[in-house]
Amino acid sequence: MPDVLTRRELNRATLARQLLLDRADRQVLETVEHLGGLQAQQPFSPYYQLWSRLRGFRPDDLARLLLDRTVVRIAVQRGTIHLLSVPDALAMRPWIQPLYVTDLRSNTEHAKALVGVDLDAVAAASRPLLEDEPRTMAELGALLAPSWPSVGPAHLAHVARNLLALVQVPPRALWGQSGQTRLTTVERWVGRPLDPAPAPAEYVRRYLGAFGPASVADLQTWCGLTRLRGVVDSLRPELRVFRDEAGRELFDLPDAPRPGADVPAPVRFLPDFDNVLRSHADRTRVIDDINRKRMNRRNGVVPHALLVDGEVAGWWRLEAGVLTVTPFRLLSAAETSAVEAEGRDLLAFALSPDSPDGADVRVLPPE
Repeated sequence: MPDVLTRRELNRATLARQLLLDRADRQVLETVEHLGGLQAQQPFSPYYQLWSRLRGFRPDDLARLLLDRTVVRIAVQRGTIHLLSVPDALAMRPWIQPLYVTDLRSNTEHAKALVGVDLDAVAAASRPLLEDEPRTMAELGALLAPSWPSVGPAHLAHVARNLLALVQVPPRALWGQSGQTRLTTVERWVGRPLDPAPAPAEYVRRYLGAFGPASVADLQTWCGLTRLRGVVDSLRPELRVFRDEAGRELFDLPDAPRPGADVPAPVRFLPDFDNVLRSHADRTRVIDDINRKRMNRRNGVVPHALLVDGEVAGWWRLEAGVLTVTPFRLLSAAETSAVEAEGRDLLAFALSPDSPDGADVRVLPPE
């Protein structure tokens, strides 16, 4: 009978893999690859993710990698923008590509308008336009429209987004800068082809190393693909098998860290869309169902998450130099002190030296 892991044991194991039990002395590129990429539809989210995980991280440490094309911003897992190393981008996008093909048939905004359209022809026409110079989606759609006058420009641009591996180019997502989302193909940007034969088994191992122990459903939630049971079963002889308290089968790398449930977990400020909060079908290892509902806002805006004792215990925002923390429960005096200390460190990271006076951390009463 497989060993049973409690929810708290799963929490500590995941936090250890995610470098959230103790900041690591690692290079940025190594960390991005270890984590399987950083969700990045918000331009500056990866900077906060790395700050929470790496000792001494500074924004330029990541911005330089974007500028020298060592990392890229590309749509991959779950159909969302991630920041990945170039080798991972070239392999993971082809592996995830079935998700994007399916979207063209099922997307409620675009699928109906694309019925009967030669999608491959749209993609073929898009490639030289995007490789000639990076373009916005609106610019691309306008250039394609004369060849497909009965199809809206936005629908045509969406075909290119799904059938071509497109990267968002700087200055988009450079710390402290703004810029339109301009796209070109990853092949053009880095001068290398896509991987023609990505290895799913390798990405299962990578996922378990960053998010395990985990179920097949967890794995599928992370990447957005389905029918991965066969891949996991092929690896079963080399994996450890556990059960959670509900009896679900969990898989893990044999030598991956699984610290005890009593290991302390420090306060951490995570940005919106941090992958540790979105990469499991059962997310109760980091956030209970009640607080998960609190974090799902009707307007689609996802709050930044506050971790206390390893679990989501509130949310935070940073505006005009003031870090406001709204807990979901009454914090102890020691917890409040730890939140304030970590918050001051966050302000020191996020604010420029010439920011106006008045930076402050405010912990509000429970929501």
